Order: sequence, then structure tokens, then C-alpha cells
Amino acid sequence: MNALNLKDKIAVITGGAGVICSTMAKSLAAEGVKIVILDLNQDAASEVASAIEKEFKTKSIGLSANVLDKSSLQAALKVIHDKLGPVDILVNGAGGNSPAATSKVEKMDGTEKPEDTFFGLQTEGFDKVFDLNFKGTLLPSMVFATDMVARKSGVIINISSMNSYRPLTKIPAYSAAKAAVNNFTQWLAVHFAKVGVRVNAIAPGFLLTNQNRFLLVDEKTGEMTPRSRKIINGTPMERFCTPEEMCGTLIYLASDLSSAVTGIIIPVDGGFSAYSGV
Repeated sequence: MNALNLKDKIAVITGGAGVICSTMAKSLAAEGVKIVILDLNQDAASEVASAIEKEFKTKSIGLSANVLDKSSLQAALKVIHDKLGPVDILVNGAGGNSPAATSKVEKMDGTEKPEDTFFGLQTEGFDKVFDLNFKGTLLPSMVFATDMVARKSGVIINISSMNSYRPLTKIPAYSAAKAAVNNFTQWLAVHFAKVGVRVNAIAPGFLLTNQNRFLLVDEKTGEMTPRSRKIINGTPMERFCTPEEMCGTLIYLASDLSSAVTGIIIPVDGGFSAYSGV
């Protein structure tokens, strides 16, 4: 008997065309999972799905959908039902940060311009980041978990962040949203506990992505920024994590290996959350 029990399950990965989520999608496909790449960009979603199907010989489709538009998600679910069947696994990977929701200074000393501080944050930018990361987890769960509850079987895996434990300077919207994702993960786990649906989260440490590159790499020199060096100094392994290093935890949470596990958030962070800095 296969302890994973993943073959021929159907998984939806939101934000699936991104580097991290496409890597996680491939790790599921390697276990025989049928993959739905959900992304705003139809061409990118189709490209990733096609590559997965070619490499892993498992059915994969790419669909365009907006994680902040419930009707868009419901339309995607109908296509999934027509082409594959009911959803077994949901990975809520859509998310990201924005310069519009980022302060220019880490700590005020009273000499800086107000627009470079908390007071200069743009409400629209804050809303965009908070909605994408929190509502972009809430709404797909609301739509795709209907299949799971109906069949009394399923797994939801949310993507949290180190920011959810202790907020990082400069990025209040992203930190607040990921903290909300943790709380929602626990709430929904309790809510679904008796209907056979497990809800957990992965809290990645620091990866270099398109969303955070502007904070971590100097555009002119290509060198690490002072902020980036702080991260490395605060990470016992003294390096950034890679997307591939998320996959073992993903497979564990998606499979029957974690059949009694629900409502937890697992850090994959190179030791960052365990380190006091001394």
C-alpha cells in the first residue's frame, strides 16, 4: 500500500505559474497527482501545465482565474469538473508584496520625510497586498472546498510566511495578511475537522522571488542589500531557501502521511524562527 495515497488525486494550485508554486505543482505531479495550474495569466498557466504533463505524464491543465473574484473561481471549478473531476487538494499559493505597501525606512528617528514612513503608505497599495494574500486564500478555499466537504475528504494547504510570526520592518500589509492566513488556517481546520477536510499551512523562510527582489538585491550592482544581509545573519543556515525545499513539507501535508494533522503551520526557514540572533 502506498503511504502517500496521492496518485490520481486532483490538485489546484493558485498562483501556479510562479516559480515557487510551479515547483510545488511539479512535486505533486511526480507523485501521480493530476494538476490544475490556476493563474491570472492564461498563457503562463498553460505553459506550466503543458511542461508538467510532458515531464511527468500526468494530466495537467492551465486555467486563468482571479483569486479575488469568486465567480471567476466558480467558472474555473466548472471547467475542472468537466475535464478532470472533483478537487482533492488545494494549494493557496497566490500572493505577493508591492512597493506601494512598503515603507522606505525601517525605523523612524524623526528626521525622515513623512512619506518615507508609515504615514506614506498608500491605502490602495495596502488593500491590494492584504486582499491578495488573505482574501486570495479565503475565496479559493470557499469555492474549491465544496468538493472536499461533499466527499468528506480533502486537503487545503495555505502558504504563509515568516512574517506571520514576527512582522518584518517595512512591509506591514504583507505581514498582517500572512498573520491572518495563520489564524484562518487554524479556524478553518477546526470548522472542517469533522467532515474529513484537513487545513494546514507552510511558512517559508526567505527565498529570492520577483516580489521581494526589489528589497533584497541592489538593482545597480546586483549585490545583496543591507536588509538581505540582515536576513542571512538571522538565518542559522546562512543562506536563502529554494522553492524545491518547500516540496517535502508539501507532500507530507497533502498525503496520508499527515492524516491526523490539521491546523498547523510548518516553518521551512533555515532555522530563522528558532534563532534569537545571539
